[in-house]
Amino acid sequence: MLETRPLPPLTLILGGARSGKSTLAETWVAAEAARRGVRALYLATGRAWDAEMRERIDIHKARRGELWETVEEPLAVAALLPTLEAGRPILLDCLTLWLTNQMLEDRDPAAEAEALVAALAAAPGPVVCVSNEVGLGLVPETPLGRAFRDEQGRLNQRVAAAAQRVVFTAAGLPLVLKDDA
Repeated sequence: MLETRPLPPLTLILGGARSGKSTLAETWVAAEAARRGVRALYLATGRAWDAEMRERIDIHKARRGELWETVEEPLAVAALLPTLEAGRPILLDCLTLWLTNQMLEDRDPAAEAEALVAALAAAPGPVVCVSNEVGLGLVPETPLGRAFRDEQGRLNQRVAAAAQRVVFTAAGLPLVLKDDA
């Protein structure tokens, strides 16, 4: 099974809302940290815009426990990655919120994605990225919604091309799309 194998340099876990992406990623990164004898690093991109989002963030933190160090960085992930301690497995959760943050700040999504993919390739430890697959649903009603869907699809494709392992989750079950590890 994949969870018993060492992590490759870059893994992408895709899926829909509540598909089990984060739980799967946490399991794999925690196992890798235990194998290496280090604390896992959770690189969180979510922002607590309201009480409901704050509650989601708190639930995620409580689920992880003390075996994790959490760093919250909603925007500058590409700049942060090279500064992290070498050899520690990193969970980047999630690319969807990171892209949302970029677009809300009127940053160029393509340029930011390019910088992120380069930083992921040079990360100091194995990285597992979590991202929503947003292209399976309805076409968004608004131009902003359609632009976001398109940028998310392009970002997922870029990270998947760079990753050694890509997994799609549905109903908590992983489906391996790519495994060059």
